[in-house]
Amino acid sequence: MADLTESIAIDAPAPTVYALVSDLPRMGEWSPECTRVTWTSGATGPAVGARFVGHNRVGAIRWFTFGRVVDADPGRRFAFSIHFGPIPISLWAYDFTATSSGCEVTETWTDHRPAVLRILFRPIFGNRTARNARGIHTTLTRLRSTAVESAGPGARPLR
Repeated sequence: MADLTESIAIDAPAPTVYALVSDLPRMGEWSPECTRVTWTSGATGPAVGARFVGHNRVGAIRWFTFGRVVDADPGRRFAFSIHFGPIPISLWAYDFTATSSGCEVTETWTDHRPAVLRILFRPIFGNRTARNARGIHTTLTRLRSTAVESAGPGARPLR
């Protein structure tokens, strides 16, 4: 069960928005925490099993994580797991539902960190759930703006 879920209506087709989200090297354009993503291990795009490195920042603190695409169903679902070495960190998922004026995108975050890591890193990163709730909202809002621009003339953001 996801720890956080937020949805947003976007006046752009689900395949258009999926193409943006699944282009992980662009995630730094929308996320307030992820600054850069690089495909690794021969991966060149969003296919199940593709691996990547995520570079992140909160204030002066910088770190990287390793990810693997676990779902890549164009226009429907894109999800990836994050780990640091052998330690599971989280699962991020984006689900796309077509609507009469575009689509609804639902972003979810599931915390997979062992309890000891949650406790150890809280003084450094603060309340991860609250931080990620704000981050998801910002990411979806920024994604909507980009998607509407990508959809072309006549598209407008939905509230």
